Amino acid sequence: MSILSILEYPDPRLRTKAEPVKDVNNSIRTIIDNMFDTMYAAPGIGLAASQVNIHRSIIVIDISEKCDEPLVFINPIVSLDSGSHELDEGCLSVPGIYERVTRTENITVTALDYQGKTVELAASGLLSACIQHECDHLAGKIFVDYLSRVKQQRIRQKLQKLKRQRPKG
Repeated sequence: MSILSILEYPDPRLRTKAEPVKDVNNSIRTIIDNMFDTMYAAPGIGLAASQVNIHRSIIVIDISEKCDEPLVFINPIVSLDSGSHELDEGCLSVPGIYERVTRTENITVTALDYQGKTVELAASGLLSACIQHECDHLAGKIFVDYLSRVKQQRIRQKLQKLKRQRPKG
C-alpha cells in the first residue's frame, strides 16, 4: 500500500470535478486501499479521491474511534432528507483549520461498495456531515466555500504562513 500526497487548499486541482467510476476492478480497489492508508496516516476520518489528485468518484470514511469501520462509497448519490445541524469541520486539504458548517442532519447515500455492489445507507450526525463533506470534494467544492470571504482569506494567509515555516525536504 502507498501513502498518497494530499492536495492542500487553495490548490486549483481541488476544484476539479470527479468522473464516475465505470468498473470496480482491482485498479480501483488499489486506489481505495491507498486512500485508506493515506487517510489513517494523516490522520483523518474521510478522504475523497479528488484530494489525492485522482479525479474519480470515490470516497472513503471511517469515523470509528478504533479506525476499524471503513466505509467505501463509489459514485455516491446523496439524498438530503431532513433537518440541519452545525458541526466544526476540518479537512485534510485545509490542515489545522476548523470552522462551523451547517449541513443537512439526515441523509441517504446510494453508492457502489468495495466489491462493486450497490449499497444504500441512511446517515445522521457526524457520518452525515462527513459524507456530505467528501461528496463536496467530488464536485470541486471545499468546506471553506461555506465561509465568508473574509474567513476564506484569513485561512489562505494562515496556510501560506504555515507552508513557509515547514522544513524543506
